[in-house]
Amino acid sequence: MFFRKRKHIKSLSDEDLVTQYKESHDPVFVGELFERYTHMVFLVCMKYLKDEVESEDISMQIFEKLIKDLKKYEVRKFKYWLHTVTKNQCLIHLEKKKRLRSKADEFRETEQGLVESERELSLLDEVDSREEQLTHLEEALQLLNEEQRLCLELFYLQQKSYQEVSELTGYDMKQVKSYIQNGKRNLKIHLSKMSA
Repeated sequence: MFFRKRKHIKSLSDEDLVTQYKESHDPVFVGELFERYTHMVFLVCMKYLKDEVESEDISMQIFEKLIKDLKKYEVRKFKYWLHTVTKNQCLIHLEKKKRLRSKADEFRETEQGLVESERELSLLDEVDSREEQLTHLEEALQLLNEEQRLCLELFYLQQKSYQEVSELTGYDMKQVKSYIQNGKRNLKIHLSKMSA
């Protein structure tokens, strides 16, 4: 029975696994996604972090995050969404690490340790605020229609040109520019609602 269920799960698409997980909250579906994409997530982490142990840690954190986030967000193309989440987690981790390292160096060099630790806490609050902004951005992107979201992600996150976006999506140049312009406007509207 278990073997048959396992075989059935393996045959599901990523999107079906996400749907099944949302409906049942059974972590076995996230486990299958973990199995499929552990290698990709680890390689993306290695690209940004260049450290095997940190990459393993962040990979595990990302899949722990998935257990919560997949219940909250509307995910259309799981692999693409996971890549974006992974990249953002790595950037947040690097930013925190950089700030902590520079603050630790300053702390050693100065006699005003108490003043410096207060500033360090303030900087960590800023990093947490940046993490919250990135989370809001991810949420707001998911609220756009697929054409706008895809064009914005390719243009801004992957830094593709209008021409490349057109070639990758099959939309003509006029459509691409329109989707990007309207997507930016709608994204601002969603973000302002989230921060209100």
